[in-house]
Amino acid sequence: MMRAMMVQSEDHRSVDFPSLTKPLFEDTKKVFGSTEGTIFLFPASGTGIWESALSNTLARGDKVLAARFGQFSHLWIDMAQRLGLDVVVQEEEWGTGAKPEKIEEALRADKNHEIKAVMVVHNETATGVTSNIGAVRKAIDAAGHPALLFVDGVSSIGSLPFKADEWKVDCAIAGSQKGLMLPAGLGVICVSQKALKAAEGQSGRNDRLARVYFDWEDQKKQNPTGYFPYTPPLPLLYGLREALACLFEEGLENVYHRHAVLGEATRQAVAAWGLKTCAKSPEWNSDTVTAILAPEGVDAAKIIKHAYVRYNLALGAGLSQVAGKVFRIGHVGDLNELSLLGAIAGAEMSLIDNGVKVTPGSGVAAASSYLRENPLAKA
Repeated sequence: MMRAMMVQSEDHRSVDFPSLTKPLFEDTKKVFGSTEGTIFLFPASGTGIWESALSNTLARGDKVLAARFGQFSHLWIDMAQRLGLDVVVQEEEWGTGAKPEKIEEALRADKNHEIKAVMVVHNETATGVTSNIGAVRKAIDAAGHPALLFVDGVSSIGSLPFKADEWKVDCAIAGSQKGLMLPAGLGVICVSQKALKAAEGQSGRNDRLARVYFDWEDQKKQNPTGYFPYTPPLPLLYGLREALACLFEEGLENVYHRHAVLGEATRQAVAAWGLKTCAKSPEWNSDTVTAILAPEGVDAAKIIKHAYVRYNLALGAGLSQVAGKVFRIGHVGDLNELSLLGAIAGAEMSLIDNGVKVTPGSGVAAASSYLRENPLAKA
């Protein structure tokens, strides 16, 4: 991907440019599990694409339903509130995720269909938790509610199974820096026909949310011809083309299997250390990141700093409610058994150096044993 991005600057209005972009719009749908959606690409992070979803489809004062169970669900809720939306918040324990039964209950109680959208973070990286989006869709349908479904898939799309069409996700949000294996800076959204119609319904309303840069209408005018209403980040577009080629060459089912194996290997290491994950039960385990609880009385920030300074290993920090309580091992994107084992070894050494009673080599042994018995590639 890095070599693919090392390209000379070119004219993004040239007649040749659509030969790059038109296939991207179609191929990117595949990692979202969609044939029916519309792809929009923005020079932005996932945060920008959150705003794109909200500002195009909703009006000031509209009610939205959202579960808060980690830092990123919290930040998305905060954005919605600051944009002027009325957010009905379902508070969940950190280490768990969205509860479909509670979503169904709230929607059944909304007899007048005042709730216009349901917001769910698919994979909460702060706590290492994955929510069941298929079950959320079933809950919405069981309630007979017309609310839009918005899903943050920034740390899941391209790494975990995602079925935008089957789950009827109206706005699915991704970023370039996780499963797409690129530097941050390219935001991607897959939009359903229902969401496009909702956006069209905002036209002319005095209470519509302000949008200029993130307006889908500008994209809709130029994307079909292969162009953008702004100067696109050319290196990231070339990188995206190569990233998609790599994912398709491996096969998406193999990609998902590889992440499942690496995720479980990490959890085997955590168990061998005698530690616990932030995820409260196996049903919440993420296969792209594992958040590990530091022992009582041990500052996780010191483990993280020591790993970086002594072993040149970047572990993820705890955020907000779990700051100083957890450290995180990411296992997302372009990595294999040896990549993961190196991270586990570094984390293990940092734990021992910080006085945590861990048997040297225990985590590496547990993870490597699991990996030997469970190949990354499906037979």
